[in-house]
Amino acid sequence: MANELQRRDSLFDNLMNMRNFFDDGFFPTQSTDYMKSDIAEDNNGYHVKIDMPGFDKKDIHVNYADGILTVSGHRDTFDDHTNKNGDIVQSERRYGQMSRSYRLPDVDLAKVSAKYNDGVLALELPKLTVENQNGTHIDIE
Repeated sequence: MANELQRRDSLFDNLMNMRNFFDDGFFPTQSTDYMKSDIAEDNNGYHVKIDMPGFDKKDIHVNYADGILTVSGHRDTFDDHTNKNGDIVQSERRYGQMSRSYRLPDVDLAKVSAKYNDGVLALELPKLTVENQNGTHIDIE
């Protein structure tokens, strides 16, 4: 029985080593290693920072609808990643259309601000106050 367990552990270790082999950079796996985000929330609103290095500000689009913030960007191909024969040796930088969505309810659209500096998109999304969440507040006597 102990030998059987040891063989299973060994098999598991071998499988994990295979996974690490295929995830060494030459065989990238699908992941969200782009548009890394930090989102903080306080009583006043949401504070969002998204890493978007290499994007032109004109190619970044921000939309908020139905409680969902969507940030997308487009980056054209890179012309500088070939060797002297024109062959790609290794390419890890992403290009094309990229997009991420975040569920952030009750945002006051009239007060949202966005800045893009040094490859980081910073968004301030104030929350709606009780008075303007439903249009008109009615007090009950």
